[in-house]
Amino acid sequence: MLVRLLYASRAVDNSPEAIDAILTQSREHNPGCGITGILCYGGGVFLQAIEGGRSAVNELYGHIQRDVRHKDVELLHYEEISERRFGGWTMGKVNLSKINHSILLKYSEKPELDPYSVSGAVSFALLEELMATASIIGRV
Repeated sequence: MLVRLLYASRAVDNSPEAIDAILTQSREHNPGCGITGILCYGGGVFLQAIEGGRSAVNELYGHIQRDVRHKDVELLHYEEISERRFGGWTMGKVNLSKINHSILLKYSEKPELDPYSVSGAVSFALLEELMATASIIGRV
């Protein structure tokens, strides 16, 4: 059974090296577990969708909750899915510094990434638009 999980968290260390280390670890670990997804980072906030088998996704989310590089981890949405949306991605990355702020304003009160203030459905719609506008880098 496939599931998709969407969560938000705040980075403990906002340095580019720390963020890249998280992305690199995801890309190395996830393929062997059948995990695909997308990671959006901006302003110290992560928004991530992960999908795969229920056990693998649940185990990864538990690891993220315990990971000292994340704080304020909050589940935004969890659902069974019939097919992957991010099947071609081991872990895509959105570079918010290169995004037109009107995309962010379309989904929130301010032109910044704040998944804590909107619903999981709105956060997922933002990720969908970022994919459609080719704002995602690192398709591996």
